[in-house]
Amino acid sequence: MLFARLTPSHFAILGLLLGFAIAHSGLAALRPWGEKQIGPRAYRILFALVSLPLAVVTILYFFNHRYDGLQLWQVQDIPAVQPLVWVLSAVSFLFLYPATFNLLEIAAIEKPQVHLYETGIIRITRHPQMVGQVIWCIAHTLWIGTTFTAVTSIGLILHHLFGVWHGDRRLLSRYGEAFEAVKARTSVIPFLAMLQRRQTFVWREFIRPAYLGLGVFVLLLWWAHPLLMRATASVRF
Repeated sequence: MLFARLTPSHFAILGLLLGFAIAHSGLAALRPWGEKQIGPRAYRILFALVSLPLAVVTILYFFNHRYDGLQLWQVQDIPAVQPLVWVLSAVSFLFLYPATFNLLEIAAIEKPQVHLYETGIIRITRHPQMVGQVIWCIAHTLWIGTTFTAVTSIGLILHHLFGVWHGDRRLLSRYGEAFEAVKARTSVIPFLAMLQRRQTFVWREFIRPAYLGLGVFVLLLWWAHPLLMRATASVRF
């Protein structure tokens, strides 16, 4: 019965997510070879030119079809749900875009490099993007409550779980024993390494301009969210 309610859009979003995952993770795996061929900056630009359009198309498709399929639950009328969803979404961005990322390297203004971090949010979890994506998926699946959103969230989480394995594998290949030492002092599950006394929390490492910028971004996103929904609704596909 539930399978019968899966519209073609459910399979389309899974196809889009698979295409993005193959391109994104594939280019990440080819990075050492690609940088030798065309240089780190050019490869970063190539990575962005491939990944960003795929991401934009996938996001637009999700926005336009988020209420497709079966409505599993409806909790938007419960007063406490909306602030909970916004809090979870804000927290997810703290993990999705940690201040350990060098924005100048992402934009290829500075030479992009692979870093072996063990400070800031990496003390909490070695894979903050995966944790942020899981939190984002929980918040939005709770709010929307449709099979389409649930399928999208499952696809996103599976991709990021693969990214955990793939990312550790690439760091081990590049850094060897140095990464093994970092891995022994950190954890994938948030706060687990701290609970096991393998890691400590250093609050001073979070006093950084990047986190202030992230806070401003979250507030702007909260303000612009209705405008964003109306804008994406005009791009139907």
